Formats: sequence, C-alpha cells, structure tokens
Amino acid sequence: MPTVAHAHPAGSRPAAEEHAVPPLEDLGGPAGVRALSPDQACRLAADIRTFMVEAVTRTGGHLGPNLGVVELSIALHRVFDSPNDRILWDTGHQAYVHKILTGRAGGFATLRQAGGLSGYPSRQESAHDVIENSHASTVLSWADGLARAHRLSGAADRVVAVIGDGAMTGGMAWEALNNIAAAPDRPVIVVLNDNARSYAPTAGALAGHLAALRGPEAPQALFEQLGLAYLGPVDGHDIAATEAALRRAAALGRPVVVHCVTEKGRGHAPAEQDEADRFHVVRARAKPGPDGDDSPSWTSVFGGELAELGATRTDLVAVTAAMLEPTGLNEFARRYPDRTIDVGIAEQHAATAAAGLAFGGLHPVVAVYATFLNRAFDQLLLDTALHRAPVTFVLDRAGVTGDDGPSHHGMWDLSLLQLVPGLRVAAPRDAAALRRALREAVAVHDGPTALRFPKGRTGPDVPAVETVGGVDVLRRGATADVLLVSVGAMAGACLDAADRLARHGVGVTVVDPRWVKPVPPAVVELGLRHTLVATVEDGGRTGGAGQAIAQAMGDAGAAAPVRTLGLPQDFLEHGARDDILARCGLSGQGIAHTLGELLHTGRARPGTAPDQSTTTK
Repeated sequence: MPTVAHAHPAGSRPAAEEHAVPPLEDLGGPAGVRALSPDQACRLAADIRTFMVEAVTRTGGHLGPNLGVVELSIALHRVFDSPNDRILWDTGHQAYVHKILTGRAGGFATLRQAGGLSGYPSRQESAHDVIENSHASTVLSWADGLARAHRLSGAADRVVAVIGDGAMTGGMAWEALNNIAAAPDRPVIVVLNDNARSYAPTAGALAGHLAALRGPEAPQALFEQLGLAYLGPVDGHDIAATEAALRRAAALGRPVVVHCVTEKGRGHAPAEQDEADRFHVVRARAKPGPDGDDSPSWTSVFGGELAELGATRTDLVAVTAAMLEPTGLNEFARRYPDRTIDVGIAEQHAATAAAGLAFGGLHPVVAVYATFLNRAFDQLLLDTALHRAPVTFVLDRAGVTGDDGPSHHGMWDLSLLQLVPGLRVAAPRDAAALRRALREAVAVHDGPTALRFPKGRTGPDVPAVETVGGVDVLRRGATADVLLVSVGAMAGACLDAADRLARHGVGVTVVDPRWVKPVPPAVVELGLRHTLVATVEDGGRTGGAGQAIAQAMGDAGAAAPVRTLGLPQDFLEHGARDDILARCGLSGQGIAHTLGELLHTGRARPGTAPDQSTTTK
C-alpha cells in the first residue's frame, strides 16, 4: 500500500463522557483489555505512556522503544488470547507495555533491580512471557519452531512474532523467513514493528525498502516475493487499524507479515526530539556516584582514545553492529565518517567483513558489547584468527553488567576467547591502562586482538609500583605468601583484599598482567616464588583467564596451589554490579575471606614459599 492506513487520528482522545479506564494495576489482564471499548483502549494508551515516563525515568530502562509500541501492544492483546496464543518479542526490551497489560504494572517500581521486574520477558514472572528474548533477530526462528511443533501435535494456538527496533537486519531473521515462507501450511504471524531505528536510524538496504513501502509509490514488498502474505503498512499508533490488520492476518491461515509503522519515543517530547537514539535507554534518576566518583566512563575513554588515534592512523576503521553511540564510536564517526561502518544488527557479518577490511590493508576496530560477541564466535575463530587478520575487537560491558540480567552479563568472553589460537586479549584495570592497551592492540599486524572492560565508570587510576616482564606489580607483599593476579577492573578489590590480609600478617603481592592471553611468562615466574597463587576475574571461572594461568603454572611444574576466583558458570539475575560481585565472593572482603580460609586450613601456609631461584620449564 502506498500510504499508512488508519481509522482515526493517531493519539486522539475519547469523548469526555466515555467511562473511565480502570487503574493499570486493576486492568484484569488481557481479558480486561479485550473488554474495553475502542475509546477506552485509546484512553488506556495515554495512561500507559504517562505511567511509563514516570516509572522508567525513575528506575532506568528502555523507554523509547516501549513508548513506540503502546497501541501495538494493546491491539495484540485485544486480538489474541495470551498465553494460549503465543506472543513473542524481538527484542524483549519492547515488552514493558506487554508486562503492564498482563498484570505487572505494580512491579515497575522495582524494574531492573535485584529481586524486581526484569527488563526483558521473564518466564519466572508470567506465563505470558514465552521466551526471554533479548539478543536480536532470533524470534522468527522461535516462531518457526513453535509453529512446526503445533502442526505435529495438532495444537490450534496461534504464533505471533513481534520483530522490531532494527532486529530484522540480522541474518538469523532471514534464515528463519526462508523457512517460514516455504511452509504455507504453518501460519506464523510476523508483526514487523517498523520504527526505522535500532538505536540510531536503521542502516542498510532493508531500511530503504521499508521506507519505499511507506512511500506514495510503493513497490511490491520483498516479503511477498518470498511467498509470504503482506498486510500494510498500517499505522501502529492507531489501535483500531492495527486490530483490523491483525484480525485479517489471523484469518488468512498462512504465514503473513503485518507491517506496522511506529515512532520510537512516541508521546514524550524529550524522546521525540532526541535524534541520537530517541531515549532508547534512560538512566535512573541521577544519584551521586560512590564517594563522589566523577571519573569518566570506560566507553567514553575508549571512544576518545580511538578518535585521537584516528588522526595519525588513517588505516583505522571503526565497525559497529547498530550500536554506534552505545559503544563510544560517535566521536570517531563525527571526525571520520568515511571510516565508520554500521552493518546493522549483524555481528557475524561485522567480524568477517572486518577480516576482509584487514586483508585490504586497513586495521578495523570492531566495537561490540561483550555478550554480543558470542554471536560471532565462529567468524572470530575461523575467519579472523585462522587467517591471522589484524582486527581489534573491543568488548564493552564485559563481566557483570548489572541491571540487564543474564542475557547481557558479558561473563562468557574470557572463556570463549581462550579457545582462539593466536588471539591476544587485554583486560585494562583503569582509564590509563585502557588507552595504553588500545594503542598496543592497533599496533599488532600479525593477528587479532581483543580488549575488554566493564560497564560504568573507570574510577581513579591504579598506579604500578614496578613492572616485571611486562606485568604491572600493584603491591609488593612483605613476604611471599600469596601472589594475587588481578584481571582487569578487579584491581581495586584485589588491593582491598591484600590490605585486609596484611593486617593478619599475610604477605600479598598483587599483579596485573594487562594482557591475559597468552599468559605472560612473568606471571608464572612470580607464581613459582609464592606459597599460594590466586586469580580474580569478573568472568566465568570455567575456561577463563584464571584457568589458563593455573594450566601454565602446572606446565611449569609449580608446587604451589592455584585458586581461581570468578563468577559461577550460571545465568546470573539482574541487580547492581557491586552487589552481584559481592554475592559471588568477588569483593575485597570476599576475596580476603576465601584466601584466609585456604591459608588457615593448611592447604597453603604462609612462610613456605618455594626456592625463589625456581624458574619455568
């Protein structure tokens, strides 16, 4: 269709005499939403927007995407019978309105807080949350699988997959469409939430095609050429028009795409005027940092240093997977737009395209959240590392991220990266170390490199008292009782633990390898001179940096035990980063307690260090 269909002006309010809408906490779930009159449904949309602006700006969260799906979410729950009909979200950060409509408005004061509502669909919270989808472009595969299962079992439940916020740019979405379109007997209703953005405006040819479909001389939709039915575009802010399109789609009994046009940040002027990302994520209302911490964010330090390097290193190219500003590349893009590439939500393509850029004589810097590198592991392993392509991967939000929960904790990277031959990995402890590591990484020309750092502020710089074989010594113990190997941002906790143990007469030397893969020989040399070696990282213990150090110590014939401290290999719930680390024993107090117990039980006694002339084999 050449124009967006609508039944009445978007955002119009019902007549004054219309019955009031129940409070959000008393809607009565989807059945109550279906019982509302059309005018009441419009009033409900206005109430939800007011509620979300107030609630989400207090707690922090994905405000812009949810302001854009208010009417669409209401229409979905008026047409379909959740949870009997399966409504799936991609990505799940668009599901706040869905949570409100399914009885969880009362929990929004605890959104993304420990023990509170998840910022994504959560099966623990509600039967209406089918999948906990927070990595983009996967929902159509889920829908295809469910539809196949329903066909085999004879179930009549309908499968509705809502995909938006740029998720259709991911390759996995097209793999699924290839299967869905080939099976006209398996009805999957694909609701394309087209807001023309992910964070920033959506990149690539698909964005152009969707824009053409919204125009006055629309071509045949690509979806139709694949064999799918296509309805739209429809005004996704017009409840009546969206309901009509959804009912028509359900009646078709075949795979269909319902193209809904929405506006990210709808109804909240500050979001509508924010050209950067339309309030994609807002922070909780400002609170003073711990101890007045006004240090820069890790992301801003990386972004500033890369932009500075770009002035003299004209071969540097920045690559992002639809996250230019969140990964700190906005300043580089402002200065060097021709050397900035946004591939859309396509981490696999980003990794392999970066290898191609490297083979063309450039040095790509691929900036992604650590959790999203998981999606490109095969490309990192076999397209980048196997070919010794000089690509630098910068992993933001590594370790515990906090409020976004299990899908966004960047705790898997060190375990995965240890498997990659020839890859060098740095874990800087502070802003100065990050700048230094980035300069060193982009100077490597014979293979890939990776840098990892956490979410949040860098804190003050932690100076080294000396350097041994490239390893920074942050504190020298009075005796050679414990060598404490700090990985990245865990330096502060390790120094705190050393202070606590020193008060009990235990000598602790704290070192920062800076580059944790491969294991620096100096770490092994120092370990052979201590009674106990302990490693501390904010990644999973299994296969992480600590385990690599323990293996290197074993290969060197070390008699001293090596204790690896890290995160349990589990899906950790959302909460404040410091609280989660403390629960996992990774605070200064927790580390000191663990090491104290080891020394007290006799598994490693102070004063029994091996001969300091011992060297590695």
